[in-house]
Amino acid sequence: MFLPRLWTLRRRYCSGRLLLLGFAVCLFYQTLMVARSRFKGDPPAADERNKSTMTEALEVFDELLKDPERLISTLEALERDRYGSIQNQAGRVTQAVVLTGQHVAADTEVQLFQRILEQRGYEVSLSRYAETNTALRHDNGGSVEWSLLVCLRGSEKSCLRRVSFSHLQPHQRVNMIPGLVGAFSDVDGLCRFQTDSRLSGLALHINPSACGSAHTKLGNPAIPTLHLVSPGLVATVTVYVLVTSVTPLTTFLHHTGLVRTSEDTDSRTTQLKPFLLQQLGPVASHEALDHVKEVIGQVLRAAALTNEEPNSRHSWCLLCFQLMTFTLQFSGSLLPVIVKAETDLHFDGLRDPGFDGQITKEFILEDALLFLLPAHSGQARRKSPSHTETDDGQRFGGCGGPYGLCLPEHQTLLLLQFLRQLRTPGPFELLYPAASPERSPIQDFLFRSFPRAEESGSGRHFSALLDRICSHYTEQRNQTYRTNKAETQTGWDQHSGSQDLPGDRERCVDPHLRQLYTDLPLTLSPPFSPWVKDYRAEVPFDVVTLRLRPEPISPACHIHLDEHRGPRTANYPVGLGNSIINILVTDESAATEPVVMTIYTLHMYRESRPSLPMFGEHVMCGFVQDCGLVVQPDQPCGLEPLPGQLSPGEPHSPKRPCTSGDVPGRWVVPCLSCADNRTCDWREVAWQPEGCYHPLLDLPQLQDCMMYRKVMFIGDSTNRGMMYFLMERVNSSLEDWGKAHDSLVYRNINQGHTHVSYSYYPQFWLEQSHRPTFQRALEQLILRSRPLENSRQTVLVAGGVQWLNTNHLRIMREVLAREGLQDIMVVVKSLGMGFHLPVDGIRSLSLRGVQELYRENSNIITAAKHHGYEVIDTFSVTMGRYKEFLQGQCACHFHEVEKLPFSKVPLHRKMKLLRHGEEPGTGTSGTGTGYSDQPTLQHQNQWSGSNSSTYHVRGAVNQVYSQILLSRLCVRDTGN
Repeated sequence: MFLPRLWTLRRRYCSGRLLLLGFAVCLFYQTLMVARSRFKGDPPAADERNKSTMTEALEVFDELLKDPERLISTLEALERDRYGSIQNQAGRVTQAVVLTGQHVAADTEVQLFQRILEQRGYEVSLSRYAETNTALRHDNGGSVEWSLLVCLRGSEKSCLRRVSFSHLQPHQRVNMIPGLVGAFSDVDGLCRFQTDSRLSGLALHINPSACGSAHTKLGNPAIPTLHLVSPGLVATVTVYVLVTSVTPLTTFLHHTGLVRTSEDTDSRTTQLKPFLLQQLGPVASHEALDHVKEVIGQVLRAAALTNEEPNSRHSWCLLCFQLMTFTLQFSGSLLPVIVKAETDLHFDGLRDPGFDGQITKEFILEDALLFLLPAHSGQARRKSPSHTETDDGQRFGGCGGPYGLCLPEHQTLLLLQFLRQLRTPGPFELLYPAASPERSPIQDFLFRSFPRAEESGSGRHFSALLDRICSHYTEQRNQTYRTNKAETQTGWDQHSGSQDLPGDRERCVDPHLRQLYTDLPLTLSPPFSPWVKDYRAEVPFDVVTLRLRPEPISPACHIHLDEHRGPRTANYPVGLGNSIINILVTDESAATEPVVMTIYTLHMYRESRPSLPMFGEHVMCGFVQDCGLVVQPDQPCGLEPLPGQLSPGEPHSPKRPCTSGDVPGRWVVPCLSCADNRTCDWREVAWQPEGCYHPLLDLPQLQDCMMYRKVMFIGDSTNRGMMYFLMERVNSSLEDWGKAHDSLVYRNINQGHTHVSYSYYPQFWLEQSHRPTFQRALEQLILRSRPLENSRQTVLVAGGVQWLNTNHLRIMREVLAREGLQDIMVVVKSLGMGFHLPVDGIRSLSLRGVQELYRENSNIITAAKHHGYEVIDTFSVTMGRYKEFLQGQCACHFHEVEKLPFSKVPLHRKMKLLRHGEEPGTGTSGTGTGYSDQPTLQHQNQWSGSNSSTYHVRGAVNQVYSQILLSRLCVRDTGN
């Protein structure tokens, strides 16, 4: 009827083209209606085929469930077949990509992944982010195909941006599951499970306090307190879970956990089963562990279902895995509640999360990699004769395919992985699915609330298949355990040592380090390997301490630092230049002294302060104290423009020599700007007293001044450093040196015309009752140095780091008067910086302690001048440059004696010493009036004596106060 009307209209109003267009629209409409009618009516042939395929699949599942042993035999045969095909592929390269994120390549965690993956046959490539890795670039034309992607902390967002998880190949793995990351990493955390209306009425065992009052809780019934025990378990337990699949959910529990009971202040690392057994006994501990698995499995199941986004690019990843941390609370019950869930490994509750946490983390990471990744080398498992029928092609349900296993490829891969993990669990134990085939009420609730294709039809049957395989292996293990009581519990003895005889278990049979942990992380050269014994590492100037923790391969081996009884873990001060740390691996199984099995040596080099050479305009800056250690709170710290300086190079230095060795001063250095210490030429830093200068003697003057004099030193190693500097300057060489901790006498100084003697005090390594008193040590020094003249030709230099006090000055005055030496010259070396770093094994001063030391130093100076003694204020000199200590535990040594080749000229012979009116770094009249650190050729000929020196005292700070000592000893020769 419609067409005749259209034809009539055509005659009146339409052209031919319009008529054709209308006819086409009409025809399309009629076709569409017919198709719609068919869609609503009879089912298409495709639906019939799908229904038939589904029916066949369900029949196959039913047959598989009836005979799990035959299924397992089929899977093992298929696994051998696949393994053999991989082995036969010549030149096959399996690539792993590790994205380091915030880690550097030298970090122990990165090294762990490299080592394990290479052992597993992977070729490893490192990149910081996914965008910079060739294998992950979408525009590489598929030339590089990776098998494993590891996204370390800091690179997760890059992985999610770059990797489309839904398009991964079946064999590709990633160490993160986007659905779980999204479920536990949002701002709500665990609260989302209590506020999700779809979970209303579901009693997940989550601590309500994990949410807080800001969140409205829907359907959150009170958590029942079940199975109360006496006295009950009250503890916080942190467990580590490996999720190997989400659909279907398969998870494993690591045997290591953290526990903190009411008696503990910090968490401690332990194995879960022994801990629960000790706390609860055999029956209750087993029940408590089952509850741990149950509550975690329920939350993971809810997370996977509520966070699923079918259309997301991250919705599907077959072999992706995720390590997680769950913190649970037991409150007098065997049923815990979850307090926190995190999508990474965390060890915050430990007393030492830096070392203990990192070491435990790397153990778990290594276990997880070995658990997940099959080795790509070795022999395939030998076929069992009982499996011949299945290996030859036993089929299920009349189906074809490899070994007649009528399963999709992804389900076959998951089955093979699950089978391998159940067969060799190592330190892991199955968490979900449970060994029991019965479903819990919560599982039934989730299946009803979230009907999906994966959890209905073949998907649900596949989950039942996993449950049946799990039950089969559990029954096998239980039967084996019943028939062999001596068999240990599977998976919980991975790190308990070898199965040697009881007397051999504590012997150190593998004396090597597993890893060397440091804080600050070091870049070792060569990279760490248990078989390499010598390493070198450099640290920048600002790094003054290094925390060291060597970890042995065998727990039966003991570690000591530097000596047989040294600590296992220690804070080391890192002095400027070279220092050495020895790591001893010992066997202490015998009752005698430890036996050193292996020695590792770490050669450290700490760089000098960064310096910017001056080539043009600069300003002179000064500082009294460093802002990193403010000893005088009422005084400024850091660099400041020199007061009264009009312009660079304009002379304004004082023209008179200093009248004492304790004149206040400051360090001066040329800089482009005093606001930035990185613009300074620290090679030219010099000490400048206020309003005067310390005269500098050339070699003939110094030798004449010291002629027929006897100099006695009493004090510690810092005092000894000044003595050796004097000997080298006067003698123009230092042919004898030693770290003496008793008495020394040198009679060959200045061609035999100067005698030097030394007594070490205090002898701190002796028991208090056996230590010589200061009076006794001084009397013995005087006795060994006689004959002595009661005049300024005899000199006594007393002092050290921090042992001197005003009482020692009183004793010194009394002894000298009693020995008839009251008119000799006495020089007091005041206190110095040291013991200000947190170092193990020695005392450590707080900031307040250092400030009190400064006040004590002022009291010593006042008392010494009251007695008429000369004073060298070493505290003021060392205070501003406290970071420039050299090797030594106390961080108090500003000198070091080094051995020189015969042809080398000691640095101080070439040293430029600032004279009156000279500016650092210029050699011209300027602002400097003290002593500079660095050598020039200008005054090289002053000490052009013999080059036979075999030792040299180096250290810029020690050089300054030692030169002040020389200027005070020779004050009569400088016209002062």
